[in-house]
Amino acid sequence: MKTNIRNSKRKRLKKVGFRTRMKTKSGRASINRRRRMGRRLTPKM
Repeated sequence: MKTNIRNSKRKRLKKVGFRTRMKTKSGRASINRRRRMGRRLTPKM
């Protein structure tokens, strides 16, 4: 059975994508934090 939620990839990336994060100071900090931990930068779709 399919789930009812249809997420738009584009809308999602606008909110949580790499470019969006790089725009703000706190976003860059969170990316650097993840890099230090050796985590993937963006979640899989």
